[in-house]
Amino acid sequence: MRMSCGLMAVCLGVALAGALSAPACAKDKTYDPDINPDDFVDGDGKPLPINNQYWPLTPGTTFIYEAETEDGLEVNVVHVTDETKEILDVTCTVVLDLVYVEDALTEQTYDWFAQDAVGNVWYFGEDTKEYDEDGNVISTEGSWEAGVDGAKPGIVMEADPQPGDSYRQEYYQDVAEDMGKVLRLNASVSVAYGDFEDCLKTKEWTPLDRGVVEHKYYAPGVGLVLVTELKGKSVRVELVDITTDSE
Repeated sequence: MRMSCGLMAVCLGVALAGALSAPACAKDKTYDPDINPDDFVDGDGKPLPINNQYWPLTPGTTFIYEAETEDGLEVNVVHVTDETKEILDVTCTVVLDLVYVEDALTEQTYDWFAQDAVGNVWYFGEDTKEYDEDGNVISTEGSWEAGVDGAKPGIVMEADPQPGDSYRQEYYQDVAEDMGKVLRLNASVSVAYGDFEDCLKTKEWTPLDRGVVEHKYYAPGVGLVLVTELKGKSVRVELVDITTDSE
């Protein structure tokens, strides 16, 4: 989901282990996560499944979100594909993210994720395109790939998030600098898809778009269920359905 946010960069508070540890402060040149491909495979050398309770990505699953915006109804379709992409010698799961406004495709993004042995879910980049009303690509701004032109992966979901933790979700200077902070673990949420308790609530932002802050709510065993974006008028993006390829 392409929802950017803005404030100043903060220091990492991510609890990682061994080769997965990162510098205490994730600012520019000091941010240099140590990615060891062996930390992303099981004993047989197979890629670890992405089964973090707050960010489960099972191939064949599709999450559908809706939001009422000034341009009309926005529908965000997030499909976990069975495709993979090798980045920094890590096998990443490919997630297709489509955004429609009043049934017209406005954005298409391929996101790349992988989970380490500790349980952290890492973000290795994205290939994104924006479209005009005639279906022409008008921008690829925000695209990046870890290991290319100084871009570095970040953590989108900690293995054991705790209130107060702050972390860098991605880093490609002046292009992709999203940050996250854990606010609470006991939020209650009601959306079209259902009612959820004990949700993880985060604050997410980027210094590249100051003044924009998102609050995201993740339900255990489900994943992202609600986003509230604060920039002028509040925008509420909520989960309306989950489907699987077997249905």
